Amino acid sequence: MPSTLPPGDPGPRDGSLPEGALDALGERPFGVYVHVPFCTVRCGYCDFNTYTAEELGPGVSRASFAATAIGEIRLARRVLGDRDLSVSTVFFGGGTPTLLGPADLGAVLEAIDGEFGLAQDAEVTTESNPDSVRSGDFEKLLAAGLNRISFGMQSAVDHVLHTLDRTHDPARVPQVVGDARAAGFGQVSLDLIYGTPGESVADWEVSLDAALACEPDHLSAYSLIVEDGTALARRVRRGELPMPDEDDLADKYLLADERLAAAGLEWYEVSNWARDAAAQCRHNLGYWRGADWWGVGPGAHSHVGGVRWWNVKHPAAYADRLAAGASPAHARELLDEETRRVERVLLELRLGEGLDLSVLDEPGRDAVPGVVDRGLAWIERDRLVLTREGRLLADGVVRLLLS
Repeated sequence: MPSTLPPGDPGPRDGSLPEGALDALGERPFGVYVHVPFCTVRCGYCDFNTYTAEELGPGVSRASFAATAIGEIRLARRVLGDRDLSVSTVFFGGGTPTLLGPADLGAVLEAIDGEFGLAQDAEVTTESNPDSVRSGDFEKLLAAGLNRISFGMQSAVDHVLHTLDRTHDPARVPQVVGDARAAGFGQVSLDLIYGTPGESVADWEVSLDAALACEPDHLSAYSLIVEDGTALARRVRRGELPMPDEDDLADKYLLADERLAAAGLEWYEVSNWARDAAAQCRHNLGYWRGADWWGVGPGAHSHVGGVRWWNVKHPAAYADRLAAGASPAHARELLDEETRRVERVLLELRLGEGLDLSVLDEPGRDAVPGVVDRGLAWIERDRLVLTREGRLLADGVVRLLLS
């Protein structure tokens, strides 16, 4: 069982962790994720914990968010104690973090540095929509301490963006990438989505070509998932749009991998490519490698020493908890050794560095020759590494290794 806590148990009011959870703290990289839950418009495919101004309700505003988040950062310091613990990565996600503006993002980052200390080579990322930043913002973001930016491009084709309810002009993407470079950002990433209803292979080629023309250091490409409860799911259910086709998704993934590899971007995780090791997203690698991190913000997830918890979702409830001096945690679970082993298989197999074979149990090790014989993976330095075909069937490979 993954948890020894009653279902929904948030843990102690002060957020303190079980005995032993902090024993190895600092031996693995430690990151901080800051969830900024604000968006100007809700995209039809998105099921993230985000809110437009109309959805927030009374008593909550962007203006007060930074101060509230700083309150949780101070709580984190109390919970984790006074041990020497520098932060190796910070990731502002959302939502649209740049809606806060450079001053508020900088204030949150300053609080993280003040409470824990940022590592000298800390990676500090913010996500951004192409239309949520102005040219003058980039220098201010750099001055505030951010050094990596990821733009939600999604597509370069107007009708695809329209289906996704994205509001930016495709021509805006190369403009903001150029502005970020000119300001001094050394790491720029782009996010793409493939498989949108109505997107042809030619449309996907246009998006890939446009993204590569921006010469990003890093690129993420995700297949569209129709999530229950979204506007897109309702349109599919009404027959207005078709479900994404699995064969089409596979063809577009293979095309992306070929194009990106030819342009000098190497895959390091099933959905992520980078120019070199220095351009890989170290924060996300921490998730995939089982590092420790504290998630700040409404609905944010955290993991420290085998304890995983997540905050209340609504910004009002989140702010109320912290104002009352309480942890904003909604629930948590204690991961037993078998659960942690299974999760290592699920996550590490997706990495270009592969899965350490010692993580597998005996039935899993017995399944490896069959996986290799089918051309789904190869063994390199006692690690199982997926082939291109294996990446397409990664979930099936995991099932074989865990059956």
